[in-house]
Amino acid sequence: MKQLEVQIMGQSYLLGCPENGDARLLEAVGRVDAAMCKIRDAGKTKARDRIAVLAALNLAFELPERGASVTGMAAPAATQLHVQNGSPDASKDAPDPQLAALLQRLDSALGIDGQLL
Repeated sequence: MKQLEVQIMGQSYLLGCPENGDARLLEAVGRVDAAMCKIRDAGKTKARDRIAVLAALNLAFELPERGASVTGMAAPAATQLHVQNGSPDASKDAPDPQLAALLQRLDSALGIDGQLL
């Protein structure tokens, strides 16, 4: 297994990469970096770990839509999660109130400083 050095939100990471997996890994890094930078640039969240969790949730939330578009089924436009006034909240287009409740529980667990411990 080889290693690739990548940058995510301005920080370097050395990642293990399976043979012939360079392109997929770099594509994934690009998606994660873009998602994290978008949240950071919105200016509502400063804690790097909270930004990472929200970006991961956004990307995971999009997975079913990506799978549907790969199989040729029509998928609705991607719904993004946003942080407003320091607490996560689903956007107006989000169809799932359970996701909003999950984000509120996550924010409570992280606390004001964005740290679990």
